Amino acid sequence: MQSYVHGYSRREAKRLTDQADTLADLLHDGTTFAPGGRVLECGCGTGSQTTHLARRNPGARIISLDRNPDSLRIAQARLEDLGITNVALQRGDIYSLPFKPQTFDDAFVCFVLEHLPEPEKALICIKDMLKPGGRLTLIEGDHGSWYCHPETPAARRTVECLIKVQAAMQGDALIGRRLYPLLRSSGFRQVQVVPRMVYVDHSRPGLVEGFSRNTFIAMVAAVEDQAVDMGLIGREDWRRGINDLYRATGPEGTFCYTFFKARAEKGS
Repeated sequence: MQSYVHGYSRREAKRLTDQADTLADLLHDGTTFAPGGRVLECGCGTGSQTTHLARRNPGARIISLDRNPDSLRIAQARLEDLGITNVALQRGDIYSLPFKPQTFDDAFVCFVLEHLPEPEKALICIKDMLKPGGRLTLIEGDHGSWYCHPETPAARRTVECLIKVQAAMQGDALIGRRLYPLLRSSGFRQVQVVPRMVYVDHSRPGLVEGFSRNTFIAMVAAVEDQAVDMGLIGREDWRRGINDLYRATGPEGTFCYTFFKARAEKGS
């Protein structure tokens, strides 16, 4: 079983881009780095979030790291296409970062901890890379926070299957609610966690398409084979649940999900 629950397909790369572009203002509002500051982004993947960081902080020097070479190639092409020059990509592992301690002024991690078997260890490794007083910005979702209307037991079961598949791969799709204690136990100080909710109805067609359909439902739908193979659900029940999720994107439907954005500092 692959280590990243959503896989590395072109479809997933597109989903990540849709997610980043649709939620850019919601997630990145207030994410600022000082001009000339060195910023470490861990788990940059295909660069979907990287481009928004770079454009909003043109004076910062960002090093974006990922362990998957195919993702890094996509990220490099994306940066070149957009003419972004303040980002350097590097291959590496979050548990064994290839830098000297106290190298960076800031660190940024988005949608990464949920996939790690040891998120606290990863946070400690990142903290070691920060200068005294350096800041970490951390964004994660929490699949237990979603709801929709109309909502059916079949729809909820498909989302629960995603949570269970991710848990079987040693991840935590409910990690958003754990950010505060995780950061505290990792030795960070001045920890602040703020919920950032996305609400969708048909008066917001961009969110219906960009978030409900192309981000959330696409994310759930992608684990169909894993959920069926693990015996969590039958194929027909799965497809019924996905169809019910799509009903919530209709004219009378609504959708809601909460992300959690944390800021914390390394002590002196």
